[in-house]
Amino acid sequence: MIKNAIQNLLTHTTLAVVTAVAAAGAAVFVARLDGAAFALLAEGVAGAGIKQIDAKTVDFGASDMPLTDAELAKKGQFQFPTVIGGTVPVINVKGIGPGQMKLDGQVLGDIYLGKITKWNDPAIKALNPNAKLPSAAITAVHRSDNSGTTTNFTDYLAQVAPTVWTQKASGDFPTAYKGEAAKGNAGVADAIANGTNTIGYIDASKLGKLKAAKIKVGSEFVAYTPAAAAAVVAGSPVVSGRESTDMAIAINRKTTNPNEYPLVLVSYLMGCNTYADASVAALVKPYFTYLLSADGQKVAEKDAGAAPLSSAQSAAATAIVAAIK
Repeated sequence: MIKNAIQNLLTHTTLAVVTAVAAAGAAVFVARLDGAAFALLAEGVAGAGIKQIDAKTVDFGASDMPLTDAELAKKGQFQFPTVIGGTVPVINVKGIGPGQMKLDGQVLGDIYLGKITKWNDPAIKALNPNAKLPSAAITAVHRSDNSGTTTNFTDYLAQVAPTVWTQKASGDFPTAYKGEAAKGNAGVADAIANGTNTIGYIDASKLGKLKAAKIKVGSEFVAYTPAAAAAVVAGSPVVSGRESTDMAIAINRKTTNPNEYPLVLVSYLMGCNTYADASVAALVKPYFTYLLSADGQKVAEKDAGAAPLSSAQSAAATAIVAAIK
């Protein structure tokens, strides 16, 4: 049955941020076919997913950053955006509640460079004049593993504070910088929650009871919301000059619109333009089409905390799906 085929396909698929989205969407998709539900068993990170696609041990995978057009053209692979996730600076400082800490790219960069070492540093006080900031050492927590979350966080710093953060965006946090390393979003969240005077960055879907900080956008400070994340991506251009089956979005990190939240990532699905087994294409095409539909995007937002693509972006991605053979 098609239910079992889709279950088998997803069980052997490595996904990054879209794992929860794929599970939510697939459960609804299959339920609509014959009333059955199933569990998505495979989990993974972007790099692993890409390698497994190349080795043809999975039928599709995901990344939190787009591959280059040269990589995709060489491999004969498609790429399109599926959902939007937020990256959130989080803190654990006594007396400072959720949304009360205000930060900008320069201060975040200086904290992670080890140039700002105390919570009552004048640069932090200038952004938070009414906060009671302790004279305590800052413990900055970063990812120990390669991750799309780190890539997007460092890309944000490099774009909004280029004179401070001179490193290029990378999934590996620079080893030369001080701080505490933790594996995965869960590891960073645990280190912040169980530490004292800590700061870190995590995927917004993993925020839980942690205290999120606001980031400066223009002259205002903005908290992460799915609506603000969707707004910045909707206003960001599609990268030009790519093949018709390769769609990437250049996130406008430097927006000054307070209705937009620029510290976001876009999750991409990728796979073969032409599958050796036509039955695989027959399975992935309706599933991808559902994920990109208005209904699929709503499921992703409701069940996985993802922000939706704009209707125009979903339509462009759906055209790529239609070309899969």
